[in-house]
Amino acid sequence: MEISGRTKLCCVIGDPVEHTLSPVMHNVAFEELNLNFVYLAFRVKKEELRDAILGARSLNIHGLNVTMPHKTAVMEHLDEIDSMAKSIGAVNTILNAGGKLVGYVTDGVGAVRALKENGVNLEGKKVLLLGAGGAAKAIAFHVAQEVEELKILNRTTWKAKELAEVLGKKFNKKVSGNLCSSELVKKELEEADILINATSVGMHPDVNRSLVDPNWLRPDLCVMDIIYNPLETKLAKNAKSVGAKVVSGIEMLVHQGAASFGIWTNQPAPVKAMRKAVSNKLSTLGALS
Repeated sequence: MEISGRTKLCCVIGDPVEHTLSPVMHNVAFEELNLNFVYLAFRVKKEELRDAILGARSLNIHGLNVTMPHKTAVMEHLDEIDSMAKSIGAVNTILNAGGKLVGYVTDGVGAVRALKENGVNLEGKKVLLLGAGGAAKAIAFHVAQEVEELKILNRTTWKAKELAEVLGKKFNKKVSGNLCSSELVKKELEEADILINATSVGMHPDVNRSLVDPNWLRPDLCVMDIIYNPLETKLAKNAKSVGAKVVSGIEMLVHQGAASFGIWTNQPAPVKAMRKAVSNKLSTLGALS
C-alpha cells in the first residue's frame, strides 16, 4: 500500500506497547481489503493521556485502540461512550466520527465470537469465569446475557461479588461471585460446561502455572484461556490431554480486533488473514511453546 495524504491513521495507545500485536493484525487486515489505512503503536504515559487524546483530535486520527493502563481513564476525554462500555466502565476502541470521539469496548464481544466461531453454544450453559478485572468484566457482561448461569471467582472476593450482583440485576440471570480458591475452583468446575480463564496466571514468563488441577478437567468441558503468550498455556495443554475442547487465547485477541476493525471501517474484518498474521508473529517470537 502506498501511503499518501489520503491515508487514514489508526493506532494503539498504552504503556507499554512495545510487544503489542495489533499493528501486525490490523495492517494485514487493511492490506487484505485494499483499504488506505495504516496502524501504528504509541507509548503514552498516564500523565500524557489527556494530551494524547487532544493530539488525536488535532491530527484527525481515525481510530484508536486503548490498552492498559488507560482503558478507564480515557473515558473522561471522549465525547460519547457506547452504553455497554459505560456499563463496564472501560473503553478499548475509539472512533473519530467527524471530529466526535466515541468510545467502545470489544473484549467481551471478542470472547463470545471466539467461542461461537469455534462451535461452542452458550445457550443453557453454565460458565465458570476466573477473574474479575478489566477483560474479565467485559467478558462477563457479554457471556451473562447468553448463558443459563455464570459463576465468577476472583482473588479479591468483593470484586467478584459486586460484578455478579450488577450482572444478575441487569440481565435477570443466575450470577454469583466468590473467592478464587483451589477448593472453590474444583467445586464449581464439577457443574460447569465452560471454563474461561481471564486472569494472568499462566502468562509468559510464568508458563508453568495454572489455577486448575488437571484432575478437575473433563472431556465434556470447554476451556478458553484468554492468554495468548504462550499460545498454549499449561491450562490449555492439560485440557487437551483429557480430551476437552480448547479455545485458544489467540481467538479472542483476533475477534476483539476484528470488532474494532468493523467499527473503524464499517466492513467485516478478514479474520482468517488476521489470525494467520498473529500466529506467524507469535511463532517468530517463540510464543508457541
